[in-house]
Amino acid sequence: MSKINILIVDDEIHILELLRYNLESNGYNVIQAETGEEALEKIRTYDINIILLDLMLPGIDGLEVLRKIRTTEQLRKTPVIMLTAKNEEFDTVLGLELGADDYIGKPFRVHELLARVKAVLRRSDNNDTVEENNDDEIINIEELTINKTTHEVKMRNEHINLPLKEFELLYILAKNRGRVFDREYLLEQIWGYDYYGETRTVDVHIRNLRKKIEVDDKHPEHIITVRGIGYKYK
Repeated sequence: MSKINILIVDDEIHILELLRYNLESNGYNVIQAETGEEALEKIRTYDINIILLDLMLPGIDGLEVLRKIRTTEQLRKTPVIMLTAKNEEFDTVLGLELGADDYIGKPFRVHELLARVKAVLRRSDNNDTVEENNDDEIINIEELTINKTTHEVKMRNEHINLPLKEFELLYILAKNRGRVFDREYLLEQIWGYDYYGETRTVDVHIRNLRKKIEVDDKHPEHIITVRGIGYKYK
């Protein structure tokens, strides 16, 4: 069985060395790049299974690299985990909206990063499996329609484009309308973490979803926060 190729993109040498050592110690094959331009060249040259992408890069920044990946047919399904600094919340949200699969803040714990890599790869493998059942699974709730098979969402008769994780989050909430889910459960079910990780990931995706389906995302009527517990679809 061939090794999994991981491209790590960061302009901090000590981060590259840390990631390379730990990823190779866990059986991965590591390819590295220090700039956005170099990253795009490596993506075209190698068969990359997953990308760890720093946002702050010299030249083409991480967001632009992500945008090019998601708008290139041959690359758009390549899993991407963003590496972000604590003060990059706006860019983190934008990255998730552009289709990043996950993010992890610096400084990070190595075991947490490894768990996220495994989770994203596992979900990517599952998504590549073609289901034999071609019947559309459709959810209709008042103004909302979700087609699980085609990954189409309509709200108030308008089509809404959702990245995969936002779609899965909306689907699980809508399918279980009225049920309250805590952040840890959603994190485990959608991101596949084997531990209780950074639940802020869920909050960011909920915020993005509200901007797209609510009339007023500051006063949501559909995706409701249950204080001290989590979220539900009303």
